[in-house]
Amino acid sequence: MFDQLYQLSSEGKTFNKLYELVVNPANVKLAFRNIKKNKGSKTAGVNQNTIFEIGLRSPDMLVQYVKNRLDDYKPHKVKRKEIQKPNGGIRPLGIPTIEDRLIQQCLLQVLEPICEARFHKHSYGFRPHRSQIHAYSRAVTLANKNKLHYVVDVDIKGFFDNVDHGKLLKQLWTIGIRDKRILSIISKMLKAEVKGIGKPTKGTPQGGILSPLLSNVVLNEFDWWISNQWETFKTRKDYTKIRVIGGKQRFDQTVKYATLKRYTKLKEMFIVRYADDFKIFCRDHKTAFIIFESSKQWLKERLGLEISNEKSRVVNLRKNYSEFLGFKFKVVPKGKKRVVKSHMTDKSRRKVIEKIKTKAEFIRRKPNKAEVTKFNSTILGIHNYYRYATHTTKDFSEISYSVKRILYNKLKKAKSSKGVITPFFQKAYKDYLNKKKFFACGMILFPIDGVKHKSPLNFTQEKNSYTESGRILVHNSQEAVPPIMVHYLMENPIKSESMEYNDNRLSKYIAQLGKCAITRKDLIIGEMELHHKKPRNKGGTDAYQNLIFICKEVHKLIHAVKESAINKYLNVLNLNEEQLSKVNALRKKVGNCVIDNVTS
Repeated sequence: MFDQLYQLSSEGKTFNKLYELVVNPANVKLAFRNIKKNKGSKTAGVNQNTIFEIGLRSPDMLVQYVKNRLDDYKPHKVKRKEIQKPNGGIRPLGIPTIEDRLIQQCLLQVLEPICEARFHKHSYGFRPHRSQIHAYSRAVTLANKNKLHYVVDVDIKGFFDNVDHGKLLKQLWTIGIRDKRILSIISKMLKAEVKGIGKPTKGTPQGGILSPLLSNVVLNEFDWWISNQWETFKTRKDYTKIRVIGGKQRFDQTVKYATLKRYTKLKEMFIVRYADDFKIFCRDHKTAFIIFESSKQWLKERLGLEISNEKSRVVNLRKNYSEFLGFKFKVVPKGKKRVVKSHMTDKSRRKVIEKIKTKAEFIRRKPNKAEVTKFNSTILGIHNYYRYATHTTKDFSEISYSVKRILYNKLKKAKSSKGVITPFFQKAYKDYLNKKKFFACGMILFPIDGVKHKSPLNFTQEKNSYTESGRILVHNSQEAVPPIMVHYLMENPIKSESMEYNDNRLSKYIAQLGKCAITRKDLIIGEMELHHKKPRNKGGTDAYQNLIFICKEVHKLIHAVKESAINKYLNVLNLNEEQLSKVNALRKKVGNCVIDNVTS
């Protein structure tokens, strides 16, 4: 269904019968699954409900609930939460109830493939499989390979708080979403009352599931306006040449751009955007200033968005740094050419130092292995993000020096003379095995300066959740389960069981790669059963950790009490010692005796 929406949208088709897809039972159940795996599912809205409360409903009841709500949709009040910004400002978050988040997820799943087909390829924020590093990598490519050294930096004042609702609905219509029932529901969502504040007249609430997609819809028009000035400018003759690079077809626009330079007065420019943070790369100073002024005027007149004059400017990368997504970069001479030199921004360094101090303080207050693990996880996460700066080693060396004394004082009580050097440490920080190591609570601390530069990779544009070839790229490193089985489990829930049980049933099947947890044989419809490790009559729940998929004979063996029945299933299964040990562990949990020997 989603593939078809994407394909039709790619062809320029419009859609006026989307409501039926939104309330489709399969779409509602998928929405529950997608919300459940998000950490925010355990965050309560104004009615104090979380994913656990709606998970108690049966699948059919949940589907009917969504249909009933959408028949005459009235959104619940939104919970207001204020987050302190590093610069001292306040970022207001709007947290809808879990029920409204489920409805937003149902909408998102149907609208996303339509919008994805229309979005500009160099927009990277809040989109499937794309990340901040992809956006940063594209910026580096434009400065390095394309030799575009003049950058237009534009900062929009309170973008999420100033989106015009009427304009946004028109943009959705233009993109192809022409089901008036859907547009009406979205309009009501945008105007949902914020508890203690009132009904908003503009803006998309930060915290809503649908908000990131809607924010991309708003700025997509700007992306294409910039792109059509040069990158995607349509010529009467098609100058595109197809080249095969690395076994893949690539569209070479070199001849087209050379022709535009020679015969037109068009100005060369390329945009790269992550959410409301974007840059426009230009060839020369004059072009950069023209598009800078034009962009300010366009955003004001077309979208009603103001620009921050203090934070917006034109940067000559040969002389000054430009900041983007926590990195700052410029171009410096190297031989006969210029290449990008990049660091963490000063603001990023301060944030990292504060984060390290905070994690160290937690260890000081509670010196245990769990807190040390969290400290190491933080260091690893910081390294994995900032290693794409060319001078990251120098940055982290300076950070390490600046926090050295603080860490010594905070970790004094937790310090140990030796500890466990994990296989992960040996692999991730192998260059530090022969250097001085620090231990806390018997665990090794990851070195703060233990990071090396890694060149960022551009996003592979063929990667796509809504095409068969695109999904191959998404899943090429993952072991898959038969799609027909996943479809069967989704279409045939156990109606007497809760939504949580049925959802975990599907998750457990996928996690076990469709194989019996004991015999490792393929699970077959009609011969596979979901077992509660701790029985319900002993206080067991439908939680994921308490469930295990096994074949029918194994299930009967676990619950068998009579010796004749035990021998019967042992003969059928022909278990080895390891398999029997696993069965015995499960038998003990249900209160049955251990089977001493394998009976042949």
